[in-house]
Amino acid sequence: MIPLITHTPRLTLIAASRALLTAELHKPQYFPVLLGAAMPANWPPGDYNRDAMEYFLEKLSEGGRTAAGWYNWYALLNAAGDVPRTLVGSGGFTGPPDATGLVELGYSIAADWRGQGLATELVAGLVQQAAATGLVHRLVAHTQPENLISQKVLLANGFESSGTDVNGQLRFERAVEPAPVLLG
Repeated sequence: MIPLITHTPRLTLIAASRALLTAELHKPQYFPVLLGAAMPANWPPGDYNRDAMEYFLEKLSEGGRTAAGWYNWYALLNAAGDVPRTLVGSGGFTGPPDATGLVELGYSIAADWRGQGLATELVAGLVQQAAATGLVHRLVAHTQPENLISQKVLLANGFESSGTDVNGQLRFERAVEPAPVLLG
């Protein structure tokens, strides 16, 4: 069983569940209540759209417990000062690792929260999560050639450019070291 919550200095990452995705898709007034966070003005961000939500819900429904944590994650900015705990982004994986331990990663930050290093922190949390499973050996991510900010986020998280895919997107990869086991 893999952990379904992880933390970075400013973010709490929560794995999507069927209940959260169902609320997000069909009962949006309940979604922030279930999530325990304020909503950004422009949600959903980037490529995280209705099709992606439906895909993740389908995969979680088909896969049951073993699918938990292998799809969407919500990035919640921790409360600080006058700012309540707020949903600022979405990221995650396209599914469990393949036979070689390869997993694809994606992410997006809500427009109002960009430019604050949150994408870099979200990706770091996802890398940390992948390592914690002990099942992921390599991560891959894709971005458009003109998306220099996304390229910087990936490079800051140890990804290296590995060429272009058949769709003209830039491909980035990095190795994942298993998280150390703490003996107590």
